[in-house]
Amino acid sequence: PVWITTSWPPETQDILDYQWNEVAIPKWKELVRMAEDCGIRQIALENHGMQLVYNPETLFRLREAVGPMVGMNLDPSHLFWMGGDPIEAARVLGEQGALYHVHGKDSRPERRMAGPNGLLDTKPIDQFRTRSWNYVAVGCGHGAQWWKEFFSTVRMAGYDGDVSLEMEDLTMPMLEGHLTSLRVLKEALVL
Repeated sequence: PVWITTSWPPETQDILDYQWNEVAIPKWKELVRMAEDCGIRQIALENHGMQLVYNPETLFRLREAVGPMVGMNLDPSHLFWMGGDPIEAARVLGEQGALYHVHGKDSRPERRMAGPNGLLDTKPIDQFRTRSWNYVAVGCGHGAQWWKEFFSTVRMAGYDGDVSLEMEDLTMPMLEGHLTSLRVLKEALVL
């Protein structure tokens, strides 16, 4: 959880080189060997900021070092708050055969806080009233039309597996958040 995700100040480059080349790659080579010995064929890493794999580019760097066993568990909600485009991420991952799992999870910038502060935010998720962004029920950050395009692109990228609903919207009761998310996902996943 202390992965370098910025290039300044300059000493971050030395830290990042150490993290990748002396820690992560040797450890992941060992993990891939262990997984192969256990008959595991794929490991899907969720893209999350402050971790080794937080976008397609970092996943491809790891795959180049340890092979195609590792792929991405594409979670759109994280790319939203990091400023990425999950639809383009799905395309890029599909081109490399690296899309291994997909989450149905949404997030939303909270304009009042994001405007003056940006999207980097360290407040706990239960302080949703004062955060720059929040996890929200599917459809409450990006509407059904966006989700339809996303899942269409995911299918074109070669993924036809399960979609895992993750519901961390603390602005509504859990059951309501799940039902809201399921309605949007059901509409968006219809072929």
